[in-house]
Amino acid sequence: MNDHSQLLLDLRTRAEQESTQLPPTLGRRAAAGAEPELGFALPPLLTRLYCEVANGGFGPAYQFLPLIGGDRTAVATYRAERAQSLAEPPAHWPHGVLPVLDWGCGMYAAVDCLRAGAPVLLFEPNAVDGNWADAWFQDSPSLSQWLASWLDGTGWWEEEAMSAQGAADPRPWPDAAERIAAMG
Repeated sequence: MNDHSQLLLDLRTRAEQESTQLPPTLGRRAAAGAEPELGFALPPLLTRLYCEVANGGFGPAYQFLPLIGGDRTAVATYRAERAQSLAEPPAHWPHGVLPVLDWGCGMYAAVDCLRAGAPVLLFEPNAVDGNWADAWFQDSPSLSQWLASWLDGTGWWEEEAMSAQGAADPRPWPDAAERIAAMG
C-alpha cells in the first residue's frame, strides 16, 4: 500500500521552489475541524496535502485554495456552491465534491471525497445549457495521479499537453447526473 510520503515530499519541494512565500501547513486538528462544516470526511491524501505541503497557494495554474482560514477557501467555496445549488434549481453541485482549485471563468478542479482514490473532477459550466451534469468531467481517477501529473508536467492544463497531437478531450463524469440528482 502506498502511503504517498514520496509524492508529498516531491510536492512540498516543488511548492517551495515555485513560491516566494508558501502558506503554513495546517495541523491535523484544524484540518479535521473542516469535516463537520463540510458534512463528510476528507480523503487521507488531501488531509496530508494541507498538513504536510501547505494550506493552499501551490499547484497548477491558479493554485490550491486554502482549506480553511480566510474568505476564499475550499470549505467556503463548497458551502457557497452547495447553497446556490439548493436555492436556485436546477441543482449543479453534488454533495461530497470539494472544490480545491479555481481555474477561473467559473471552472474548478474538485475532489470527489466520497469515492475511493479521491477522483479529481473538472467543473466547466461555461457551455452548459440547462443540464448541469454536462458541466462535470473526470480529470483524473485519483488525487495522487492528478498531483503526479502536475509534478511531471502532463496535466491537460499544461500548454504542451493541450496542444499535443492526439490530446484527449475531457471525459464526462459518469456519476454526475446521479450525484446531482441525489443532492444528499
